[in-house]
Amino acid sequence: MLAKFGKKHTQRANRNKVNLVRYADDFIITGVSQELLGKEVIPLVEQFLAERGLYLSAEKTRVVHIDEGFDFLGWTFRKFNGRLFIKPSKKNVSAFLRKVRQTIKGAKQIKQEHLIANLNPIIRGWANYHRQVVAKETFSLMDHRIWESLWLWARRRHPKKSKGWIRKRYFLNGFSRSWVFGCSVKNGKGAKMVKLLKASDIPIRTPFHIKIIGEANPYGPQWAAYFERRAGIPMEQYLGPDGYC
Repeated sequence: MLAKFGKKHTQRANRNKVNLVRYADDFIITGVSQELLGKEVIPLVEQFLAERGLYLSAEKTRVVHIDEGFDFLGWTFRKFNGRLFIKPSKKNVSAFLRKVRQTIKGAKQIKQEHLIANLNPIIRGWANYHRQVVAKETFSLMDHRIWESLWLWARRRHPKKSKGWIRKRYFLNGFSRSWVFGCSVKNGKGAKMVKLLKASDIPIRTPFHIKIIGEANPYGPQWAAYFERRAGIPMEQYLGPDGYC
C-alpha cells in the first residue's frame, strides 16, 4: 500500500520518510510533511480500508508534528529540543489510577493482606509495561496517589482512632523507608511480612532489541532454533530477582 512512496533504502523512501508501525488495529504512519500525510497518505489508507469494509476512526485519526506529540499504545511520543521522549500517556495513567482506586474502594470489609494481594498484580503489571520508557517521575507520582487512597481507606475503617494509631496499625517502618503499607500474616511456618509493591520498586530499563535477520521466517523449520533463542533474550534480561518479569 505504501510502496508508492518508495521502497526501503531508496532515495525516494528517504525523501518521503513514510513508514507504518502497526499493533493489532492501532497504527501510526510517519511522513516528511503534513501535506504529504493529509493529501496523499490518508486518502490512500481510506481507500485501502474501504475495499475491506473498514474505515478510519475520526476520533483517533489526526496529523500532528512530533514536537507536539501523540499517544500510541498507552504512551506519549514527543520530541523536545530534537530528542525523542516516550512517557506513559495521561489517559493510560488515569485509567490505571481509576482501577486502583476502585479496587481500594471496593475493599471496605476485607483484610489488609487481601487488599495487598489484589493491588500488587495491578501495580506490577502496569509498571512492568512502562518500565522501558521515561516513567520514573510517573511511578513516584502514582505511588503517592495510591498512598493517599490507602490512607483514606484506613481512616474510614477507624473513624474514632487517632492518626498515630492508624499509621501504626497499617503502615510499617523499615524496608529502607517509612510508611510501607503492610502487615504480618501468620502461616504454618510462623509469620511473614506482606507489603504493598510500589511502582517505583520496578527499575527503569533501557529497551533491549536485537535486529531480526531479514530472511528469517517464523514458519520455516530451519529457523525454529533461531526464534527460540530470540524469545529467550528478553526473559533472561527482564526476569526480576523475585521471579517476576
